[in-house]
Amino acid sequence: MTEAKNLKSDEIPVSTFQNVMKQFDQAAAKLNISGDLLEFIKYPRRATIVKLPVRMDDGSFQMFTGYRVQHSIVRGPGKGGLRFHPDVTLDEVQALASWMTWKCAVVNIPFGGAKGGIACDPSKLSVGELERLTRRYTADLIDLFGPEKDIPAPDVNTSEQTMAWFMDTFSMHERHTVTSVVTGKPVILGGSLGRREATGMGVVITVREALAHLGMCASNATAAVQGFGNVGSVTAQYLQKIGVKVTHIGDVFGALYNPDGIDVEALIKYVATSKNRSIVGFPGAQPFDIKNLLYVDVDILAPAALENQITDANADKIRAKIIAEGANGPVTPEADPILEKKNIFVIPDILCNAGGVSVSYFEWVQDRMGFFWSEEEVHARLERIMTRAFNDVLQVALENKVHLRMAAFMLAIQRVVDVMMLRGIYA
Repeated sequence: MTEAKNLKSDEIPVSTFQNVMKQFDQAAAKLNISGDLLEFIKYPRRATIVKLPVRMDDGSFQMFTGYRVQHSIVRGPGKGGLRFHPDVTLDEVQALASWMTWKCAVVNIPFGGAKGGIACDPSKLSVGELERLTRRYTADLIDLFGPEKDIPAPDVNTSEQTMAWFMDTFSMHERHTVTSVVTGKPVILGGSLGRREATGMGVVITVREALAHLGMCASNATAAVQGFGNVGSVTAQYLQKIGVKVTHIGDVFGALYNPDGIDVEALIKYVATSKNRSIVGFPGAQPFDIKNLLYVDVDILAPAALENQITDANADKIRAKIIAEGANGPVTPEADPILEKKNIFVIPDILCNAGGVSVSYFEWVQDRMGFFWSEEEVHARLERIMTRAFNDVLQVALENKVHLRMAAFMLAIQRVVDVMMLRGIYA
């Protein structure tokens, strides 16, 4: 208690889940929906915590804590990634599961929201230890999962290989191969073409639509991208493809700057071959202070790293005209009114980065029918779903004179309530 009292206000940990609850409450207040129904859909329906004993390579056992949260299954089975990270907590997983519910509703696909995580440091685990950890998690929580129940996908520090282990473990228990229990698998195991780049592509589709709405030209626009993992690198790559000059890029190790535009394709190749998989040292740009990356004078800022990057403490320093939320929750609720006052056009995460779950839906559909689409068809379907979603949210925003985040939550909440009312409540 003494330590808590001595904390400065800017040192108090931000509850990501409370941020989602604030976003929900602000949007729900704009809708004519009874409070008891809102309470029914606001909170996670189930949260599971499991202790996982794993045999290490030296023969010893180590205990890990795993989580799976199902926020909603009103519109369909739970859908959401599985992340491996030392800082995974129930608070974070509940928040991410909630965002998945609203994200799936915004793009109007028949999924609810779920999320999972294991508190671990993957960099300190061997491939064999990671496999045993994944399989133990799958087996211990197997009753939660299934193509009609809850469908995981890769997330932070998990991959196609993680999903292959998960699918195999689930299939062994079911005594037949169940490819549709996860998405983000290797293509040879039933994965979808176009899945890897889907989130970043979706970000850029919404940016393109925002530019058109604001009367801006992509070929005259500049951008900064925070994060150069799968989402950040593809976002930068596709921004460049539509003519945007990407002048600033940062990752966990540092940042780069080139006023003439960074050659993103060359940077991707450099990172793939560098020792620590970092952008640092890339010869095609000069080093830049990572602490100032969010505050550079560009047209488009794409935070594609972690949550809570733009808060009420730094929002007034943002100079970009458009913020495209490639990450989940990079802007806190307290920062939104500051950005709105500055007339910054924020494309919210539950719309902006929904390309990944959209193509995960495509993968699930393909697995279930045993018929697979070409990459061109996947891209065309993603183009349609993201463009439609952007225009649906924009229409709500214009009709109600609210910013895009408020509009996205209003649209998502209404869609979940509409389905719930048709189904009725079994009580």
